[in-house]
Amino acid sequence: MNYGWRRPVITKNLGENMIAVEVGRVCVKTLGREAGNTCVIVDVLDKNFVVIDGNVKRRRCNLKHLEATDKTVEIEKGASTEEAKMALDTAGLL
Repeated sequence: MNYGWRRPVITKNLGENMIAVEVGRVCVKTLGREAGNTCVIVDVLDKNFVVIDGNVKRRRCNLKHLEATDKTVEIEKGASTEEAKMALDTAGLL
């Protein structure tokens, strides 16, 4: 898919608030062995899946298994594990 100059932004409905699912969005895993851990989105694959990293193992994750927060950190798309952990630590979220 060619998005031209625009990067896709997907929204996740959280009751009254719509939270944009984008690179740099801080989330909490809700399912799986890493449930409860803080992570950051490093890439958006499609409307259902993202790549997460940070306080969890870098992997593809279903958006249904994440709880998006209203916090974001400044990272580039495809940032390394070290960059994701450093951004979370700088924001005081680790």
